[in-house]
Amino acid sequence: MAEVTEATEANELDAAFFQRWLSVAAAAVDREADRLTELDSAIGDADHGSNLKRGFAAVTDVLEKEPPATPGAVLTTAGRQLISTVGGASGPLYGTLLRRTGKALGDAGAVTRETFADALAAGVAAVAQLGGAQVGDKTMLDALVPAAEALRESFGAARTAAEEGALATVPLQARKGRASYLGERSIGHQDPGATSSALLIAALAEVAG
Repeated sequence: MAEVTEATEANELDAAFFQRWLSVAAAAVDREADRLTELDSAIGDADHGSNLKRGFAAVTDVLEKEPPATPGAVLTTAGRQLISTVGGASGPLYGTLLRRTGKALGDAGAVTRETFADALAAGVAAVAQLGGAQVGDKTMLDALVPAAEALRESFGAARTAAEEGALATVPLQARKGRASYLGERSIGHQDPGATSSALLIAALAEVAG
């Protein structure tokens, strides 16, 4: 933990920081899996929590067995693992988010929060392109887009933006994904993808301390 703290205080985020982030995110997904599945049962396939739990557990395992040397490699490895492990839409979407973010970070041994914010924005843009969605469609983008923007200010601001974005999906009508089949019946339910995205950003803020 000392490594992470020192890296963060120096405004340099190294591979250990990103590995710790994904480990804390996996623990959060494991803890909230039933809630995520409950949210998904209302407007989706009722498998969001179980799918992500399995995927992030696999990510933790692969990163522990062969820890990548750079932040970019940590994220691209995690993204590949999610794509190969998680079924449905979650695997490709979260996998794309992490892979594209990692690719944008390149081969640097450590990065600043500002550089990471730029890379995360690139990852979020790739998710939007893959899913054909935008903010307001009641998807994970409702949490991720404001979080990536707020990360330029601070980790705490990113967490707040993601959590507020997830809550803001409740009154929306879904326009993308399985939930869109419900039409107006999707109104009144919090989007599970936005909720899990907020967990991911909250884990990031927790590790940043």
